Amino acid sequence: MMIVQSPKKTPKKNQPKSPEKGARRFKPPPPPFFAPKNVAPSSAIPSSSPAFATPAHPLRPFQAPAPAKAAVLPILLPPATLRPLAFRTFTKKHSLTLTSTALQELATFIGRHCGSGWREEGLAEKVLEEVARTWKNCNGGVIVEGTSTELKDILKTLEGNMSGGKIIGLRPATMLSREDSQTSFGMSGMDFDEEPDDETLKDVRSWLKVINAFDQPRYTYNVAKKHFEKIASKPSLLPPASHKTEAFRNRYNVFHQRLLRNEAFQTSAVTSARSSVRRGASALQSHKITPISNLLGRHGTNHMLLGMLVILPTGKLAISDLTGTITLDLSHAVAIPEDSAWFTPGMIVLIDGVYEEEEESIGKGLSGSSGVGGTIGGRFQGFFIGQPPCEKRRATLGVSGLDGGVDHTVGGGFGWIDFLGVGSERAVGSRMRKLEQRLLRQPAMADPDSPGRGRVVIVGELNLDQPRSLQALRKILSLYATDPEGSTPMTFVLAGNFTTYAVMARGGSGGSIEYKEFFDALASTLADFPMLLTTATFVFVPGDNDGRLSLFGPNHEIVLFRDDISARLRRSSVRLKTKTTSGPQSSEIPHDTLTARKLVKTLLDQGYLCPFRQQVRPVHWDYAPAMYLYPLPTALVLIDTTAPAFCVTYEGCLVMNPGSVLHE
Repeated sequence: MMIVQSPKKTPKKNQPKSPEKGARRFKPPPPPFFAPKNVAPSSAIPSSSPAFATPAHPLRPFQAPAPAKAAVLPILLPPATLRPLAFRTFTKKHSLTLTSTALQELATFIGRHCGSGWREEGLAEKVLEEVARTWKNCNGGVIVEGTSTELKDILKTLEGNMSGGKIIGLRPATMLSREDSQTSFGMSGMDFDEEPDDETLKDVRSWLKVINAFDQPRYTYNVAKKHFEKIASKPSLLPPASHKTEAFRNRYNVFHQRLLRNEAFQTSAVTSARSSVRRGASALQSHKITPISNLLGRHGTNHMLLGMLVILPTGKLAISDLTGTITLDLSHAVAIPEDSAWFTPGMIVLIDGVYEEEEESIGKGLSGSSGVGGTIGGRFQGFFIGQPPCEKRRATLGVSGLDGGVDHTVGGGFGWIDFLGVGSERAVGSRMRKLEQRLLRQPAMADPDSPGRGRVVIVGELNLDQPRSLQALRKILSLYATDPEGSTPMTFVLAGNFTTYAVMARGGSGGSIEYKEFFDALASTLADFPMLLTTATFVFVPGDNDGRLSLFGPNHEIVLFRDDISARLRRSSVRLKTKTTSGPQSSEIPHDTLTARKLVKTLLDQGYLCPFRQQVRPVHWDYAPAMYLYPLPTALVLIDTTAPAFCVTYEGCLVMNPGSVLHE
């Protein structure tokens, strides 16, 4: 261990030393390497190392005196006076909601630090803008609470950086880094500059994001705050039993809030006040959802229920919501519109009918679970059943879309929520549209005859254990291999089942060794097209027989889902009463088109890719959020071999089914 002594003052010349003092402080001479050097004059420039004679008294750095803060005469600012300005800044500009306590805190702060010039000099507007921006950076949520610690910390930070009512600059320690601010604004997954250079933009594939269902962020809907919150806990394949209830509760809450945002379920204050003087059919009827527990004691009354179709242990059909369960009688029920969608246990549906009490109904439900929170006595006679109305993507995200301008907003949207982990719509959507215009649309307009670079080729079910499948794939790829350089498709999607039988179950397609040989044959086929391999991205979507779900975003989202859902819907559907329709109306539309429309409407209205009972189609409870179709994607690709090939647009969402590569 080396010990380096601190420098001592050089003794003055011709000054005698006391022998006792010198004896007490006698020290051995230092080694030659640490021998004392000649001390430089005090005016010398300090060096960067003690070995180069740093002076014993280094120069003190020059420090400018801190500017004195300008005095402000505090005033008492009523919250009602500040409300219009705060509403314009927080609600209209930043889509935030101020509570009365938060408005009181801001009024007190602005009155104390901005004084009488809060309005004329525009001091209050700058303070409110800084508070709103910092609140979003901290991911404080949509509702700004006056009692929250985040707001108090923001005001405390601003207080130390204000002079004369103006913000003179925030300390570096209080500012968020670029990475943190992007994360809080839903920009964590987008790695691009605001003005990227041409080299970065050469390859359109650099903007392609493929997200596995297991990596997708998980959100839960907070009913109190009316906002989505990210689930911080780590998902598990073996979660506690309470997570099953949480999965149903979250799914129901998402449906309920979506339904209440629909105009048909919104009650006008003017209509309620004049309910006694309605003009019959001319007035717009508003529907109201009744909780199941509120049916008790209301025999013979008409209600509309929102709940999940379930099968009781007794084998009877019932409907459940967050308050209870009641037996259903759908023998006289008619679908609205007729034969437009499937209805299977596990779906959340709307049922309009009459509640009927039965004296002998006590004890017919689950033992010990009768009453509120369990099975309600009696039955609900349903006359009309329908799917909850779908909500367009632009209404969910709160943006008006391309026709109305990218910055126009619609009230009540969730544009700041990063549902996929690649950036929210309001944060990066406009910039991604500019990139799309520059990368895809401008080259297409310059050369209309050339095929577009932004094409996505979706190949249906590809059974690799059938040699004819590889021959068909080779023929498909040869069509695109002849495209000119720079015009080849961006992505090829190959969907399973890649084997006819389940591999891991030792089915007819062999085991894991044979499964690897099938993919070796696929790799040999792809190797014959080197240009496509170097210019395109290949995405593989496994099926049930393989050993899930992928999405692209945030500007254009394509959901890829491999499942024979059409056959499962036909097997599990509830039989309803059908009307006798006359004439050639039904014969004018082909049967395959009607089947495709029915399938598409069922899935998009449900907003869920697996609307079945757990016994029919099990779903991991902690990964249930990955099955949501909310907000609606730009396109949905269903690889379903039990349904006809189709391409249908519903509520602005393009749904397609390529079917299978080989048709029997």
